[in-house]
Amino acid sequence: MVLAVLATLFVTCLITANIITVKLVSVWGWVVPAGIIAYPLTFLFTDVITELYGRKIAQRVVWLGFGASILMVILVVGGKLLPPASFWEGQAAYDSILGMVPRIVLASMIAYLVSQHHDVFAFQFWRQKTKARFLWLRNNASTMVSQALDTGLFITIAFWGTVPNGILVNMLVTQYVIKLAIAALDTPFCYLMVYFLKNKIKPLAGAEAAV
Repeated sequence: MVLAVLATLFVTCLITANIITVKLVSVWGWVVPAGIIAYPLTFLFTDVITELYGRKIAQRVVWLGFGASILMVILVVGGKLLPPASFWEGQAAYDSILGMVPRIVLASMIAYLVSQHHDVFAFQFWRQKTKARFLWLRNNASTMVSQALDTGLFITIAFWGTVPNGILVNMLVTQYVIKLAIAALDTPFCYLMVYFLKNKIKPLAGAEAAV
């Protein structure tokens, strides 16, 4: 039950980030996609899942999120292709907000797979190196590097050659700095979730020992 809830929260944040990222917002004078409020939370949930259930289970959840994202894209495109009712005047808005540029989708999927798998790997790596101590260290060390991979891959693949290099660099730095701040702020929540959930989990067949 605990794993199902954590996986659901992970997928919810992932899908929500993919949808709301079309809106650009101003944060401290920096322009960033609205998805920045949801996507960093996915790393919190994969860290907690890795801590409680081990690397293999966390990787399965990452692939689950990938499958859910692909299904979301298919359904949204399907909705776009359905003929609108004669009295409905929202097709242009639907296309504008939910119309997905293939290059953006490709960039998002590549960045997601690389960064999330790295996060799970790095979290488990630091867990073994620290002998399961210093949760704050593996939470931050894994997430901060993973966020760098995600930001670098997504911005570069999605926008290389379409915007001036100066703006590209600004987008890279801005998004990463904000993601770093969110990563640092989620550490107390990681501790709280692990503390309250570690005694409630049930061993899974074939799962790695986690605590």
